[in-house]
Amino acid sequence: MPSPAAADPAEPRTSLDERLAALGQTLGEREAAHADGLERARACVRGLHAEVGAALDAFHAAAARAGAPHLRIELSPVRTDDKHLRSVEFELSRGRHRAIVTAKSRGDLTLVGPFRTGKTEGPCKSFPIDAEDEVQRALAGFLESFLEEAATP
Repeated sequence: MPSPAAADPAEPRTSLDERLAALGQTLGEREAAHADGLERARACVRGLHAEVGAALDAFHAAAARAGAPHLRIELSPVRTDDKHLRSVEFELSRGRHRAIVTAKSRGDLTLVGPFRTGKTEGPCKSFPIDAEDEVQRALAGFLESFLEEAATP
């Protein structure tokens, strides 16, 4: 196998930093067109994250008062979606049980799950980001389904 030094001497040597900076510039310019939509999706998901976090605090307190402080659900931070670069998400989890709230830069909000890690994700319900009333109605049932599944032995 030839060493890097044995590369074609006619080709100019470019440092790794320069090559990756050029690629970063190209990809950054491509993705810049999605910045506004991605920020809109991020704002939507941040708002839902705060709402779900407060609701989980109430759930945890009620479960503890009822004698089951071990019924704890983890809420991930808002992050770039694991599957779609132009989306943001947060996840609820307990053991292998998962539910995901994700919003795409094109304006879709999707409630994924509940499901178990290693199993097919779903069911999914999608809404326009602006459909606040519809999202609010669906969110309660979505969370209740997840909590029931996550708390069932």
